Amino acid sequence: MDSHPAQRGLTLIETAVVTSVMAIAAMTAAPGMQHLLDARRLDGFATQLAADLQLARQEAIVRNQPVRLSWHAAAGCYVMHTGAVAQCRCDGEGPALCSAPATQLRTVRWAGDERITIQSNTASILFDPQHGTASPTATLRITGADGRSIHHVVNVMGRVRSCAALGAVPGYRAC
Repeated sequence: MDSHPAQRGLTLIETAVVTSVMAIAAMTAAPGMQHLLDARRLDGFATQLAADLQLARQEAIVRNQPVRLSWHAAAGCYVMHTGAVAQCRCDGEGPALCSAPATQLRTVRWAGDERITIQSNTASILFDPQHGTASPTATLRITGADGRSIHHVVNVMGRVRSCAALGAVPGYRAC
């Protein structure tokens, strides 16, 4: 008869080996995870911007007054508002500040840690309430941390066409 009872559990060496293997696997997956997070952040922000462009057009028609989207890239925000371009600005935190008679409808901010930049060939787009048209036409370029970009092209009819530079972003046709 065996007088020693069966031992259960792991030895210190077995635990160290498992911990080492898990650490190596986590370090290998980390760069791929950051790339995935950057891609989702870029797609999410581009989707929100396209929806806000359409919302500005709809608001102009519903309110029966011109509505504009103004870019303040240096402040990290854009503003949907009525009134002239210079009547609304992004200062500090919270919603944009607008002087009378302009009304702020929506303010969207992005922080530097989101690793997103927006470039536009115009300071703002004005949507006409009678026809839903946009003036001037614009191309907005949203660029992620890895250099991939999504372009929103707003035509004179106020419609938004989205594409990715060189087809680099899945789900978007190539520009």
